[in-house]
Amino acid sequence: MSTETTPGGAYIHNIGYRHYDGPRLGRAYARRSLFSQSLRGAYGLGRSAKSKVLPMLLFGVMCLPAGITVAVTVFTKAGSLPIGYTRYAIYLQAVIGLYLASQAPQSVSRDLRFKTVPLYFSRPIERADYVMAKFAAMASALFILTATPLVILYAGALLAKLDFLNQTKGFGQGLVSSALLSLLFAGIGLLVSALTPRRGFGVAAVIAVLTIPYGAVSAVQGIASFRGSEAAVGWLGLFSPITLIDGVQSTFLGGSSSFPNGQTPSTGAGVVYVLVSLLLIAGCYALLMRRYRKAGL
Repeated sequence: MSTETTPGGAYIHNIGYRHYDGPRLGRAYARRSLFSQSLRGAYGLGRSAKSKVLPMLLFGVMCLPAGITVAVTVFTKAGSLPIGYTRYAIYLQAVIGLYLASQAPQSVSRDLRFKTVPLYFSRPIERADYVMAKFAAMASALFILTATPLVILYAGALLAKLDFLNQTKGFGQGLVSSALLSLLFAGIGLLVSALTPRRGFGVAAVIAVLTIPYGAVSAVQGIASFRGSEAAVGWLGLFSPITLIDGVQSTFLGGSSSFPNGQTPSTGAGVVYVLVSLLLIAGCYALLMRRYRKAGL
């Protein structure tokens, strides 16, 4: 380092600036890094100890019934699992909803509140990269949450020497159901959370979007079933995220239905359920892209 003195007595320091000649990893690396950071953050990894408590607690709550089910099956030498693979997430939908409500706002609302989104876009990363990474990370976090108990059930079923082919088929169907649920819930949770920079408002909004339609649909389905309008029961399930998943898995994935009287949607209605689910996922993604159209949010 050299120093020069100007006529006015000021000092000029030559700090030996060097041009960077190292590797430029580009958008793909930035996108993978954002995905990894967001996925780790969904379970509190890399954050404070307090941030790990709730996601890890909910993860444990999701896995505990699977462990108990396996223990009962093994020690009683039952001929089948007490709970089906595709039904597991439906039974524990409240835990999934709480997890989504706590982590989706953490993933996007903080960036909006502290104006860090423009900093992301100042790097070699674009709006599509940001939305893709956040969406994939949230869906992956939900898939880990919902698929891990299925792995426990499958391992327990094999340990109990249940029929290998039947258990493998059910396990595969459960994974498909979990993947669809993860994509749908991730899209809904992130879209709702991205509408407000306030994390508390985002938590309340996600819970409301998941619970209010489900309660309303269940009530109206019960009324329709009581009045003998069985055909309407299946179609009403289109208006709630969790009943959408219920309709798909009970029609095509070998699961039982939680609709009144265990009614399963017809094959035609089941196709509509699948199409509506896919349209909702695509619509949430498109609306997220529109939400982040401007960098200076």
